[in-house]
Amino acid sequence: MDTLNLLQKISVYALPILLAITVHEAAHAYAAKRFGDPTAYVLGRMTLNPLKHIDPFGTILLPLLCLSVGGFIFGWAKPVPVNFGALKNPRFGGLWVAAAGPGANLAMALIWTLLFKLALAMANGYSEPLALMSQAGMTINVMLMALNLLPILPLDGGRILESLLPRPLAWQYSRLEPYGMWVLIGLMVLGQFGGVNVLSLLLSPLVRLMYGLLNMML
Repeated sequence: MDTLNLLQKISVYALPILLAITVHEAAHAYAAKRFGDPTAYVLGRMTLNPLKHIDPFGTILLPLLCLSVGGFIFGWAKPVPVNFGALKNPRFGGLWVAAAGPGANLAMALIWTLLFKLALAMANGYSEPLALMSQAGMTINVMLMALNLLPILPLDGGRILESLLPRPLAWQYSRLEPYGMWVLIGLMVLGQFGGVNVLSLLLSPLVRLMYGLLNMML
């Protein structure tokens, strides 16, 4: 994809990015309702309508900037509101609410892999565009899944870890949440300007595992 110009990259990545972020958030909303908290459902966030989830900067401008400079594609949607205290079992339910987003990205990565396999089997004018879009979908969902599973609050991996820790440790760990996004931004900045891409090093084991799984399907 390095040979594509910016407009071509946007046409290839737009749908996969939109789906990856939208389905991720809708999955959180569905899991929250399933385990007892209807907040997101009442607010209309349990939907695949991307307009309900788009954050103008995180969903549109930041991914565009990443595409234009050729760096790590990063973005987010409006977080789904979850009242963890309203869950039937806050710790157990909270774990599954957090896991639903990365799980949705795993499912989408598998679907894009099947579409890539279909593109390879086709012999018409749609083969190359579908193959490029499928590769983009695989990459975006693998990276979004791996990134969200980092054990840093407020990321999903942090929520999962908080749910698994003994209550006293979970409470101490939860106090780190205000600093979590700054830690993540710091890791990204180190990767861009520090010479050592710490974030890539942290993500690479799970990313390699995921690509190994997807390659088994091809």
